[in-house]
Amino acid sequence: MPFVIKLIVTNIVIIGCVQLGKKLPSVAGLVATMPITTLAVLLWLHAEKPSDNGLLTDYTRGVLWGIVPTALFFGSTMIFLKRGLSLNTTLSVSFVVWLSTAALLQWLLKW
Repeated sequence: MPFVIKLIVTNIVIIGCVQLGKKLPSVAGLVATMPITTLAVLLWLHAEKPSDNGLLTDYTRGVLWGIVPTALFFGSTMIFLKRGLSLNTTLSVSFVVWLSTAALLQWLLKW
């Protein structure tokens, strides 16, 4: 599948979530976390390497383990915003939480 088509489809999903978020933020959050992105990536990887199930398995494993740092990112973001921290501070600290957890998980998975 051509890169331009992948780019267009991805942007449509992102822009759609932003527009939905203006009216129904919790629904937009649900859509943003749907496995639609994972589904698209699996289909694109399969289209490029149809016989490489190992690639698809490894990608899916990464997605599954990526849920942990992602949940901590969103949990810390919600807590910090509720406590009145600025968006910049909240996102910076939450990203450090995500990155630290992701790095630890990658290390544990290789160990």
